[in-house]
Amino acid sequence: MSKYSSISMNHLDRMTDSTGLIQHAIFSIPRRESGYTTDDNARALRLTVRLWENDPNEKMLGRITCYLSFLEHARHPVKGFHNFMSFQRDWLDAGGCGDCQGQATLALAEVVASGLPDGIRSVARELLDTSLPAMKDLRSLRAQAYLIQAWATLHLANVSKIERFEIMAKSAADRLSECYHRSQRPDWFWFEAQMTYANAVLPHALFDASQRWPDEEYLSIAEASFGFLNLTTTSDGIFWPVGNDNWYPHDEEKSAYDQQPLEASTMAAAALAAYQRTSDKKYLDVASRARAWFTGQNSLKRSLVDVEAGACCDGLEKSGLNLNQGAESTLAYLWTELLWISNESTCSNEAELAALSG
Repeated sequence: MSKYSSISMNHLDRMTDSTGLIQHAIFSIPRRESGYTTDDNARALRLTVRLWENDPNEKMLGRITCYLSFLEHARHPVKGFHNFMSFQRDWLDAGGCGDCQGQATLALAEVVASGLPDGIRSVARELLDTSLPAMKDLRSLRAQAYLIQAWATLHLANVSKIERFEIMAKSAADRLSECYHRSQRPDWFWFEAQMTYANAVLPHALFDASQRWPDEEYLSIAEASFGFLNLTTTSDGIFWPVGNDNWYPHDEEKSAYDQQPLEASTMAAAALAAYQRTSDKKYLDVASRARAWFTGQNSLKRSLVDVEAGACCDGLEKSGLNLNQGAESTLAYLWTELLWISNESTCSNEAELAALSG
């Protein structure tokens, strides 16, 4: 039995139809009126590719085909990818946002770097190559971060003919560095004037970039910004992310709610990337706190997850749990579990395993 068998796909399958992954849920039931998004289907594609790599089987291949087909249909002739599709299969936007382009690029890189059948990888490579020019003009810092992570995935897999991609990744890393220096203050070690959502993807990208360009300042910025983020999101020994109620502007109070699963997932992923880059065990403690947020070590002391279904509630509100189990939240939980299980096998001794288990 695969060590990944504890990751249940029941809820994700419930949320997926022949078109793709439905965006929102009413409790555990798909909310059809919410339609579909490319970024959710991209996240699902990335998850299922990684699971297939560890346990190849036809059912997982069918999921991969569904989500990749959605991305192929979402292709925009000029602007990369559409993002929002109605349940009636009509595109609702002229061209997707920056984050959507970044998520799609990251998922396609995962496919290209995998051991999937040639036909599937060829489709992903074509989509990647034709959509890459749209990434050049995007101003979203998170899109730039996803671009760097996508390039790093291809680079580590020794994928050929990615020189153009590498040039763009280097430019994106330089831009993140410039934004960090522009926003940095004596009490504020961050890339923007406020912390908003998916914050950890920014230092995560620079940890990745520092592997390829160790002589640049990427590693020092990654460590400083991630340390500041960790300080900001740790309270009473638990992970307490920036809430999306009013975010966290510089010189103002951090929004305590609504806390989103995406923050815990991106924090855990960045912490594990930092550990892989530096071998510093303090990052394993950070990953442990972020993962534990899902199962009750949070400000409300409430678990957000249904382990048997593989489902996750949409967040922590001041009044309690948001009991809807949407796609983004569920994927955040499943991705965190996948990374956790993967990382356990990289620990070299029992002391590191103890740090992982908290």
